[in-house]
Amino acid sequence: MQIYKKTSSRQSLIRIIIKLTLILLFILGIVFFLNTIEFPAPKKDIQKIIPNEKFKIIK
Repeated sequence: MQIYKKTSSRQSLIRIIIKLTLILLFILGIVFFLNTIEFPAPKKDIQKIIPNEKFKIIK
């Protein structure tokens, strides 16, 4: 008597689809959670003074 291992590509395909769906839902949940957090805006204005000598006059 021989032992046969029943392998079905359909079952493995279903498992892969389920795993990908779970991963996608997990990533979407993280994005949604980060979207609900309100990060504070910077309070100080950033100003950079550029010296006049770096400008070139083109005529």
